[in-house]
Amino acid sequence: NVGGGGWAAAKHSSGGGGGILERIKNIELEMARTQKNKATSTHLGSLKAKLCQLRRELLEPSTAGAGGKQPGFEVQKMGDARIGLVGFPSVGKSSLLTALTGVKSEAAAYEFTTLTCIPGIIYHNGVRIQLLDLPGIIVGASAGRGRGRQVISTAKSCDIILMVIDPTKDDAQKDMLTKELENIGIRLNRRPPDVSVTKTTGGGLKFNATVPLTHFDRDQCASVLTQYRMFNVDVVIREDCTVDDFIDVIDGNRKYCKCLYVYNKIDMINIEECDRLARLPMSVVASVNAKLNLDYLVARVWDEMQVVRVYTKKKGAFPDFSDPIVITPQRGNKQTTVENAVLLLHKSMMEEFKCAMIWGSSVKMAPAICGLKHQLNDEDVIQIQKMTQAEKVRAVTGKKTGTTVAGSNIKMDAKTLKERKDKTLRS
Repeated sequence: NVGGGGWAAAKHSSGGGGGILERIKNIELEMARTQKNKATSTHLGSLKAKLCQLRRELLEPSTAGAGGKQPGFEVQKMGDARIGLVGFPSVGKSSLLTALTGVKSEAAAYEFTTLTCIPGIIYHNGVRIQLLDLPGIIVGASAGRGRGRQVISTAKSCDIILMVIDPTKDDAQKDMLTKELENIGIRLNRRPPDVSVTKTTGGGLKFNATVPLTHFDRDQCASVLTQYRMFNVDVVIREDCTVDDFIDVIDGNRKYCKCLYVYNKIDMINIEECDRLARLPMSVVASVNAKLNLDYLVARVWDEMQVVRVYTKKKGAFPDFSDPIVITPQRGNKQTTVENAVLLLHKSMMEEFKCAMIWGSSVKMAPAICGLKHQLNDEDVIQIQKMTQAEKVRAVTGKKTGTTVAGSNIKMDAKTLKERKDKTLRS
């Protein structure tokens, strides 16, 4: 018998701590053996934080001999948005790429036909959308099996993920794919938790919650923060979150992405099963072989991507409707504001930005003069006005309010200001 509890037993069963993969296996084994109740919640939170740190080290090794950060496939980013096709081998990803883009990707009856990333372009509503056919994922991909880390690292750069599923097989494939993506830091169809964590210079842990918490408490918070060597922290929680959500906020390298579940090969199942799958949330049924529902698939992807097209206009000219600025929730600062549109045009324009004239549904009267925080709608027209040279100088040196010497930040004394004011009144 091995003393020291479940952790010692788990270490002994696999011959010690070992490498990163072995340590991850040990922690998962201990978590499986630990009863889940209020007394063990703090310990489980600490184990989850350890597990998260090890998985991050697996993907981005800190030591020089570990090979550095795991790269994705070298695919040039083209177009205005990016879609990734993710799924197990031989579910029809290559056939779907060929049907939607016309790019010939090798397809055959055996698994692992695609061994690298094949890109294609979809032209829809005047926007170029890049579609990536990624190699098939196998169980254990997040640990590096079957080039899995390269596949999932490339998926992190996508605006939306299409998870291609074979409806003739069991429903467990969706859960297995979701688990592999979760392990590497991709959160599907979720939004970032409304939790703020601010480091302070002293005072220890300050824990505040604006809503009742049912899955998380101060002790779990302190246990997780101890694992990250964070002791002076101000934590504010504005929603009922879990310890996993809190770890995601601390780690900070999570990707929150929309995902559509595409059930291909529906011509091989009966109509009742097809109807059941079509009614599932975030699901689309289609058949590449029979050319069924492909147009709806493209339209549904467009709606879920929440694309905002903004057309530019020069002074005294008609708007340019041929090449819009495309804003999605994954591009720039992830907001549909004037500021994001200017940044996507060029970062240097922010230094000369004065205001923007907007035509479209986002303003009550057109044109309207708006600032950087104005929210844009789809198919708005924007005309950017730059500052003059005098306005640039004024922005650098401060406004000429009469309290400083013109062209500088030198303040004038109160006596000189009073004399100048009296002189103005007398004249």
